[in-house]
Amino acid sequence: MASVVGVPAMRSSRQELNRRRRRGSFIGRSGELEAFQNNLTRDPDDAAFQYLFHLHGQAGVGKSSLVRQWDIVARELGAATAYLDDDTQGVIEAMEAIGLQLVRQGLAFKAFEKQLALYYQRRHEAETVAGSPGLGEAGGEPVAAAPTASSTVAAQASLAGLGLLPGMGVVTGAIDTQQLARGADRLRTSLRTRFRSHSDAQLILSPLRVLTPVFLADLAEAAERRPWLVLFFDVFEQTGPLLNEWLRDVLVGGEYGELPNNVLAVLSGQGGLDDRCWGDHLDLVAEVSLDVFTEAEARRLLAARGVVSEGIVQVILHMTGRLPVLVDTLAQNRPRDVSEIEDPSDSAVERFLKWIIDPQQQDIARSCSLPLHLDEDVYRAIAPEGAADHYIWLRSLPFVTGPPGRSRYHDVVRAPMIRLHRTQSPVRWRQQQNHLANFYLQRCRRQESALPSSDYWGNSVWREYKLHATYHRLCADSAQALPDALHETVLACEHGVAVVRQWAQMLLQAGRDADSGTLRDRGRHISASSAGTDEATGTSGALTRLIAAPEIPTTGRALAYTIRANERRAAGEYEAALADYATALALIPDLYRAHCGVGETHRLAGRYEQALTSFTRALDIAPDDTESVTGRGFTYLLMGRDEDALVDYNRAISLSPDTARPIASRGETFRGMGRYHEALADLTRALEISPNYVWPRASRGAVYWRLGRYDAALADLNHVIETGLDDGLRCWHYFLRGDIYRAMGRFSDALADFTRVLELSPQDSWTLCRRGDTYRSMGRYDNALTDLVRAVEQKPENGWFHLRYAIVLHILGQPEERYHLQLAIDIFSRKASVPGLSLVHARGNLMVVYCAAREWEKAEEELGRFLACAPSASRIIEALIDLNDLQEALSLTSPRMRDLQERLNAAADQNPGDRVITPR
Repeated sequence: MASVVGVPAMRSSRQELNRRRRRGSFIGRSGELEAFQNNLTRDPDDAAFQYLFHLHGQAGVGKSSLVRQWDIVARELGAATAYLDDDTQGVIEAMEAIGLQLVRQGLAFKAFEKQLALYYQRRHEAETVAGSPGLGEAGGEPVAAAPTASSTVAAQASLAGLGLLPGMGVVTGAIDTQQLARGADRLRTSLRTRFRSHSDAQLILSPLRVLTPVFLADLAEAAERRPWLVLFFDVFEQTGPLLNEWLRDVLVGGEYGELPNNVLAVLSGQGGLDDRCWGDHLDLVAEVSLDVFTEAEARRLLAARGVVSEGIVQVILHMTGRLPVLVDTLAQNRPRDVSEIEDPSDSAVERFLKWIIDPQQQDIARSCSLPLHLDEDVYRAIAPEGAADHYIWLRSLPFVTGPPGRSRYHDVVRAPMIRLHRTQSPVRWRQQQNHLANFYLQRCRRQESALPSSDYWGNSVWREYKLHATYHRLCADSAQALPDALHETVLACEHGVAVVRQWAQMLLQAGRDADSGTLRDRGRHISASSAGTDEATGTSGALTRLIAAPEIPTTGRALAYTIRANERRAAGEYEAALADYATALALIPDLYRAHCGVGETHRLAGRYEQALTSFTRALDIAPDDTESVTGRGFTYLLMGRDEDALVDYNRAISLSPDTARPIASRGETFRGMGRYHEALADLTRALEISPNYVWPRASRGAVYWRLGRYDAALADLNHVIETGLDDGLRCWHYFLRGDIYRAMGRFSDALADFTRVLELSPQDSWTLCRRGDTYRSMGRYDNALTDLVRAVEQKPENGWFHLRYAIVLHILGQPEERYHLQLAIDIFSRKASVPGLSLVHARGNLMVVYCAAREWEKAEEELGRFLACAPSASRIIEALIDLNDLQEALSLTSPRMRDLQERLNAAADQNPGDRVITPR
């Protein structure tokens, strides 16, 4: 052993050799060891140096072992150390123990030893005085009726000084506090009379005030002879109440004198430091939290003990929860076969409850490990009879964490308690689990009384109660409860990947607690499949796992296919979605949700007739299904069958008056029909029901625009864009606001919005066309040509793009104008020859193109054909807007143009839609 300056070289003691051996055989906690060792290489004046450590963690995680290793590390670096545990009975005993240990390491504590010896002598004399006649109930002098407050405080202080308070002396309980308070003054007088000096009396009346400065002075002298002094206070959850205030005053205060800067203290215990004592000084404390071993650490320890068989290792890891003390206990036996491994739960639970003396309280602590979470109601449902009022006490235990309404046992503690419950009495285990399941189901019922059935799963409180009920059912009988639990997990998939993961974690936890490999596998596989940040991918992955689970019932599997199809439909994978719907319907032919999903998929794919067939089939099975009615109504709307759409929307609203989607869809239909005031009422009502419903707000903005209420229109679009709400139509939101800005003549703002759309979707040809029109309105014709050329190149079969291009060419006097006008005429003529909704639009567009070509007779003929198609008010308004824009762009002053506009105005007046201000 290398000598330290000022200390002669000595032969190593047996204890020193033992410490070295333990250091070499210690496994794990390398990070904590390195951090402590590195701290001892710093200068105490360094800001990064830590002198006060708080090591904490549950019983069995190896706190005492780590403290011993830190002790060895410190000694190897030349430190003198002292170690105290729960044998310490008070502050004076603590100082004495520290002094004795440091003396054994070659340091002197002579002044303190002398003062301590005097204290013990004077205390013996004081105890004799305190027990003499005259101070007791049977004394010769009368006892005062009641002590004063000051006398009581003084008496308590005296008892503390004498070591007579509980846990602080050898004669605990010998003198009653109130009894001494009545004679406090007589005691002081007697002590001062008996002892030869005032200092002797003070030594007995205030021993800490006398002894601590002497102790610190000797400690300072010792610190001069060693690079470090390290004081370890282990089992601090027990000794803390005795030592807290004194240690605080010594370590961070200055009441007793200065602390040398090379003195370190380590407080090690289960719980946190007492906030009432340490709360103002936590910035000085280096917190070190210990948890169970990592799997790598546990495996290293097992290997060091010769346990390497993978099967045995896996069983030990599972049974111990990687709790270091249990891993080491099982490893010490060096099992050669799985059958030789004894369940360590009993000894683990005994360790956790070591400090709880009351048998009833031990029973409470064991019983309340069963629920996943605790509130006072859950506690009363599971606590033993006669223990209803111990909830606050339970929450004070170091392994019970969390707020009052959501407390939980630390996993390290709960796991062996659960295993002990399950193995000691399987019948009692099932009874308790069923009892808790029924308790949570009753909570579900109370929630359901205030909710429509369609909202159960959307309610987070109901979901939590349902999850707990299912967990306890699985623990009671995993084989019987698993099919329903998997069905529930399918339903969870409709409410986001976060909810799916909650259910997967519940299955995994139930598997661990019920010791069911099947449950663990299902939970682990679903959890892994739903991992990642992408919502749709996570949900689809979980559904794929659920579909493959052999325990899932047919109804659950068909529903899983249906929900996965919905996810694939939302991702635009229409054929894959249809394949999943087909599989679901092969399992359950009358699954109306699958028929409805098929209808939605065909609608999105533009196959409207097939969509109508599927929606109608769904309604044949479930006539009151709002989604199917609404979906069919939307299909009618897209087909131009507005009146049929309104019939379905009215039906959906009557079925579900407070559901936003059908109301908003009817509002959208009214908007398309030009019935703007009715549209405004419906869209506003939908937003009252669902304020974050995005597309109705944007649609209402479009209605305000058509009504000429530009500020209100912008308010809606700004709200949608600025709050970050997104329904997949963000480009449309910017496009629509850009159109509103154009109508207001705010071309720079319009330009910014159209540019933003193109940043999000560079190939959006309609936005290129609209930005080109905006450049034209601003007189920036070169920019307009650039955008319009790109639009025409991307969509050469779009007649409208050729028309807008031709307008700019006309302004610039380019001869290609006539060529592009003719292309537009040809394209619209072809579309006008095909029956359907596009025919109406083609006729109106042909009229506009003929006006641009100044072919007035053909324009008048096309107007007649257009009006003969009975266009909606909104389509008539669009035609008027197009003519007005054309008139302004080409400076058309022909009376024939005015005649066309008047005919359109007259048609708009006769149409049942609302008369609006025509935007520019």
